[in-house]
Amino acid sequence: MIKNMKFQAHRFSTAPMMDWTDRHCRSLHRVLSSQALLYTEMVTSGAVVHGDRDKLLGYDPGQHPVALQLGGSDPVELAQAARIAEDFGYDEVNLNVGCPSDRVQSGRFGACLMREPDLVAECMAAIKDAVQVPATVKCRIGVDDQDPEDSLFTLVDRCAAAGIETFVVHARKAWLQGLSPKENRDIPPLDYDLVYRLKRERPGLTIAINGGVPSVDAALEHLAKGVDGVMLGRAAYHEAGLLGQVDRRVFGLDVDDVDSFQAVERYKPYLARELAAGTHLAAMSRHMLGLFHGLPGARAWRRILTVEGVKAGAGLDVVDRALEAVRVALASREERSVPAAE
Repeated sequence: MIKNMKFQAHRFSTAPMMDWTDRHCRSLHRVLSSQALLYTEMVTSGAVVHGDRDKLLGYDPGQHPVALQLGGSDPVELAQAARIAEDFGYDEVNLNVGCPSDRVQSGRFGACLMREPDLVAECMAAIKDAVQVPATVKCRIGVDDQDPEDSLFTLVDRCAAAGIETFVVHARKAWLQGLSPKENRDIPPLDYDLVYRLKRERPGLTIAINGGVPSVDAALEHLAKGVDGVMLGRAAYHEAGLLGQVDRRVFGLDVDDVDSFQAVERYKPYLARELAAGTHLAAMSRHMLGLFHGLPGARAWRRILTVEGVKAGAGLDVVDRALEAVRVALASREERSVPAAE
């Protein structure tokens, strides 16, 4: 699986998103797509080495292929964390060179490392030497007043010289002063052409593109431009149902799409296991709110899960009531669309 993963799983992946892509979210995304590469939230190397590993790194084995994203800039500590990740069964270790938050900057990791390509290459060499699974980089095209053509190509070339083959590029600069992390996801202009050029001029590398990709249609357009893969972030979370098209449309499998009703039914066994283990329904149902985006009943679905899902003892019956509300709304729309008999 590891060898094939370089060429296939990176074709479509879901982005690492703090507070969103936790283990419950990833299990939901997996029932929608059997092929997409799923990323964890970023975890600092120090937390992995010194913290509660089971809590930080534990996940359902059905999530494979799944990648751990690390934050850090100490090569020795990153190598330790990577070995721990491999022992936990992760299929890839990814280094965050793109997060622009103040906390990340103060810790000398994330997007600010775009200014230190030699250090990033040293970190990646340490990770690569420590594990057998792929070591990859997720980066921006630059920060602040950097020239993106110089900063991106320099970072990639230094890491490639250290033996790194796979890069996920968020096609925006990060402005470390003056913009919030949220603004950094929207305000800096996208430069997709620079990422396409990176792939053309470094054809031996695996290059995936990220940033502002709203749909599977848009992902396919990027792939047609020659990049090896596309990573979806907020769209994959807020409109999770679109992931049900990925196996057929992106990976070319001869399968039916997974609709949102099927996804809920496939997710229920996981919900039941976690509820029995003491996990609160709201910790899982919050990731389901976008499943019926744009459909009749979506508002009722969100309201029932949000209001009733947080109550003590909330269980699968809450999910069933929310599903029924969607079914009723859909049936009502269909009835209204049927022409009256003459």
